Amino acid sequence: MDYATLIKEVGRGARGARDLRREQAEQLFGAMLDGQVPDLELGALLIALRVKGESADEVAGFLAAMQARTAAMAAPEGPRTVLLPSFNGARKQANLMPLVAQLLAREGVPVLVFGRHDFDSRVSPFELLDALGLRASPTLAGAEQQLTTRRLAVLPLQMLNPGLNALMALRPRLGVRNSAHSLAKLLDPFPAGRGVRVVAVTHPEYLDSMAAALPGLTAQGGRALLMRASEGEAYAHLRRKAHLIGFQDGRAAPLHAADTADLDWPLSPACTPDENAALIRAMLDGREAIPPRIVEQVTVLRLLATN
Repeated sequence: MDYATLIKEVGRGARGARDLRREQAEQLFGAMLDGQVPDLELGALLIALRVKGESADEVAGFLAAMQARTAAMAAPEGPRTVLLPSFNGARKQANLMPLVAQLLAREGVPVLVFGRHDFDSRVSPFELLDALGLRASPTLAGAEQQLTTRRLAVLPLQMLNPGLNALMALRPRLGVRNSAHSLAKLLDPFPAGRGVRVVAVTHPEYLDSMAAALPGLTAQGGRALLMRASEGEAYAHLRRKAHLIGFQDGRAAPLHAADTADLDWPLSPACTPDENAALIRAMLDGREAIPPRIVEQVTVLRLLATN
């Protein structure tokens, strides 16, 4: 590939840059995932794409390259498997992503949590999962068995897509995220129609780009939930009004709760793995109230998994 020409196309800034064709984007991202792009050119391309922003065709091409290199997993019987990506961790408040996962699993909906963590300033979600007794499976087959038996499994991104994991691992070196961080939220290792993607975004501009990608990804029976993230994690903010958009059979449908006002709900500062795990256990046992926004999210995901 002529990387200099590609850099010239996408590297002219937010206004002067040109978008890649879908086929170009798929070929380029495939080369990135395969480790074929030299370091200097790779860094230039990743930064240029971040400044320019990915077009709908580029996202489609990147996604095709990513899915083609993602390990295939067998889907468990019953409801579709909910996919909960986790790449950030707790910063100022308790991380309730594992609560969402366990509430769904308790109702018979299988959940796969996957991701990676490299933020020194945040508490690793995988340390929290360990504290809850939900250790990452060492094999794909083991995760498949856990999805069948306990309806919940955890996998490092490295096992699902090593090339994508390597691109995300460049964040500390480059200083910023890159296209891989957004694409990873769309990863689905299951057969078409057997997964529910949970796409939690922080920045408003990504709501539009993800909303453009999800109809095509759900056209063959798949499901997806597009939502605002809480500290970058895939659980609803406990105070803000709901922003839940479901995708089913290629169509979007707002799934806001009847009460869309902000709530005066306490935010727990219990961020250490042990404190956070204790809070989640208390909610699961009924000793602490489950926040209404979490109840809404779980209800919507259960419907998407079963309908």
